[in-house]
Amino acid sequence: MSGTSLDGIDAALAEIDPSGQVHLTATHYQPYPDSLRQDLLALHTPQPNEIHLAATAANTLARLYAEAVSALLDTAQPSRPIKAIGCHGQTLRHRPADGYTLQIGNAALLAELTRIAVVSDFRSRDIAAGGEGAPLVPAFHAQTLRHPHQHRVIANIGGIANLTDLPASGALRGWDTGPGNMLMDGWVKRHCNTDFDAQGAWAASGTLQPDLFRALMQHPYLNPPPPKSAGREQFNLAWLDQILAFLPAIPPAAVQATLLEFTAASLGDAVKRECIGAQALYVCGGGAHNLALLQRLADRLPGLHVETTHALGIDPDWVEALAFAWLARQTLHHAPGNLPSVTGARGERVLGAVYPA
Repeated sequence: MSGTSLDGIDAALAEIDPSGQVHLTATHYQPYPDSLRQDLLALHTPQPNEIHLAATAANTLARLYAEAVSALLDTAQPSRPIKAIGCHGQTLRHRPADGYTLQIGNAALLAELTRIAVVSDFRSRDIAAGGEGAPLVPAFHAQTLRHPHQHRVIANIGGIANLTDLPASGALRGWDTGPGNMLMDGWVKRHCNTDFDAQGAWAASGTLQPDLFRALMQHPYLNPPPPKSAGREQFNLAWLDQILAFLPAIPPAAVQATLLEFTAASLGDAVKRECIGAQALYVCGGGAHNLALLQRLADRLPGLHVETTHALGIDPDWVEALAFAWLARQTLHHAPGNLPSVTGARGERVLGAVYPA
């Protein structure tokens, strides 16, 4: 998995039993070189020669994915052959309203380099069936984290934040709530030259700015009900800069504090509005390490027990990588990987394209 945070590759080795339960057996993290991160970030907006640039970036990604797979298997030394690699790829555009989504990574080259079958392009079939193509991880959450007596909500806070509403019985739902770490990571990179705000300490040193907070909360994405999905198209530093240009100068740490509150508020409001009766919120993704963010979520959701998925037996850093291993297994078994109640698709679909070994 390599997500909207553009930080690197999460590689997880998963053993999936016949019932579909997933067991994490080994992990490897491979950071992106700064040059690749900048190239991918630039490709999120139109530019000259972008088809060639995207294709060469996809080749670079495939080689990095292959290195990550090799390092993972060297560590794990599995006793049985690997069935497949589930490779999400790196999203450059997510435009379900226009009928497409684009993740790059050259799965054919990855299969050639590893001599392992690759399943990729998970989102396109759901979009072809009228869905948002995202989020896809709620189907995995339902398989592994649903409880027969507790109404749980799973918050995956990566670059974008998404929720899975898991009532003890009845239909489940999932959707992107808005920004997760994306704006905070971009802002701290600009001002502190670090990739993330460790534990939210810089944000905690600042003071919430009410005018900026009100302007952020007016984003039109926040109001419509699910199903819906978001990405860098909606939430990016250029949008933030436009808002700041109309406000008096704000200290950078105060902007960070307000961005953290924006993530907490947009996610917390979605839980209160859409997840009626929820008893517990379990957080995974990079946001699980942001102690200031977790505290603000707990403050905004006083009736819910808030902690990370560690409490459920799954390391919060590896939930999404495991999800795409499970989705690849669904593909190989010709089983659906989407949930129409989440994505809005016309029905269940087998997702993904297979590149044989």
